[in-house]
Order: sequence, then C-alpha cells, then structure tokens
Amino acid sequence: YSVLQEMEALADGIGIEVIGFLGSVTEARQVRRVMHDHKIDVVLHAAAYKHVPIVEENPLSGLVNNVLGTQTLVQQSIQANVERFILISSDKAVRPTNIMGASKRLAECVLHDADFQVSHQNTPIFSTVRFGNVLGSSGSVVPLFEEQLSRGGPITVTDPRMMRYFMTVQEAVRLVLRSGSIAQGGETFVLDMGDPLSIKQLARQVIENAGYSVRDASNPSGDIEIAITGARRGEKLVEELTLGSDLRATDHPKIFASHEDHPEHGEIVQVLRKLREALVASDEEMAREIAMAFVETDTPPTRTGSETQSKSA
Repeated sequence: YSVLQEMEALADGIGIEVIGFLGSVTEARQVRRVMHDHKIDVVLHAAAYKHVPIVEENPLSGLVNNVLGTQTLVQQSIQANVERFILISSDKAVRPTNIMGASKRLAECVLHDADFQVSHQNTPIFSTVRFGNVLGSSGSVVPLFEEQLSRGGPITVTDPRMMRYFMTVQEAVRLVLRSGSIAQGGETFVLDMGDPLSIKQLARQVIENAGYSVRDASNPSGDIEIAITGARRGEKLVEELTLGSDLRATDHPKIFASHEDHPEHGEIVQVLRKLREALVASDEEMAREIAMAFVETDTPPTRTGSETQSKSA
C-alpha cells in the first residue's frame, strides 16, 4: 500500500500509469500472466525475505521465496523475452553463515545459470547488484534504534565490534538502475559503499542526534544506555562484498564488476531439485542442510559471532 501510494504520487502528471499486483514470485501462473498482459521489458527483482533471525527460524519459507521464487521469475522472464533482469542481492550472500545469506547466494547462482542458458540469444540480459544495508529500509537498524529511543531505551547492539556497510535509499536506487543499464550479461556488480560503520557508534549518533546523552561507565548519569545483547546465530562481525579481490572498474566510479567463479549447471539443477523435495516434505531441517552444504562447497568458510573476521572487501 505504501509503495503504491508513493509511486502513484511520483507518476502523477507525467503520463505514467502505476499498476499494483498482490501475489508472490513463487506463483508461476500469476507471474506469467503479468508479464504477458503488460509486456514487461525490465525486471528489478527485490522480492526477498531478508531479516536474518526470522529467516533463520523459518528456513523453508525463506529458501522457497528467495531461491525458488527467483527461479520462477527467471524462467518466466526468459519465456516472456524481457530485455533486462536485475537481481538485488546482499553482502550477506558472500561466504554466507546464515540461511538468509545462503538463500541470496543461491539466488545469485540461479541468475548466473540463467545467463548461461540464454548465452545463445540476446535477451534477457541478466545481472546481479550486490550491496549492504540501506538506511531507513524495512528492517534496517536505524528505525529500530529510533523506536527503542522513543521508548526510553535501552538501544540494543549485538556486539560492540559489529560493523556494517550503509547506503542511502536514493543512492542505492540510482546505482542499481545504472548497473542494470550497463550490464552486458552475467555480471555481478558491487557498489562502492565506503568503509563499514560501527553499529555501536551508529547507536551513539542516533542518541546524540536526538539531543540525549549516552549512559555508560564514563557517564553514569546519561539519558540512554547502549545494551550489548550478544551476536546472534550465523551473524558476522563484518560483512564482505566480494568473493575475491578481482574487482573491475566500470564507466561509473561507484560501480565495480566482480569476477567470480560459479557452480556448473548440473549443480544448480541438483540443489534446486533437493530444495523442492524439502518443500514437498515440509522438512525445514532438510532445507537448511541442503542450502548450507551448497554454500560451504561453493565458497571458502569464514568465521562468525565473536570470532575474528577476515578483512572485508
């Protein structure tokens, strides 16, 4: 509702009709009908369950939506002969240590496999754009901090060493659209997000920007406390943006193309078949094991929680 209202306001008076559909990317018939009825040219695929702890507790739902939904959308896009397909991915897809990250890595692999399938034709042009957190987006840490602040605190941080990449909504949208426009097919684009920010320092800024002071050992009479709750299952201290160090410049200074190896077609077919078997059996543990086993062989391991992190990209 909110998205539709915002887009209709933007389109008002410039001759663009905005049409909203209720449904899911996992519903092949509906996706096919929408693409056929409206002759879709460009697909920006951002439909994903992305809240790490919730997806961790609901692995089957997360994998079905994020992975099998991507496969459905890709297949229907090929049949509809769309011009461009841009997958919105995440830094959590790099050496994933949780189900959400694994699902996004699998989605990336589905896209690269699709690019291989259409290599003999000109369209669709498939590409992936990978970046970190978007300030103010649904589930973002800043709105959470602001809500906690409105309740009088404390503001919760899982680990004082936690670092994350951040970007504004406006910049992310602009760079995603530019990346999709320059894609030739099969690229994984990585956005330059600057240096990662300390989550604890971000919490401090939210408190101080609101006119309050932080209550800690050095200032026991302060207004708002920052409480350390402990790293959650599968949570990295520092996220990464690339699987390797081979980043190539593009014609935009904040967009890079990452050269990475990808699983072969047979491997993708096999893991998707197993995931569908887990879906039919409603077996969440089976789905979890399939996804994590795939990403463990797909990318080298990294350490999580309170362990030391490898250097970020």
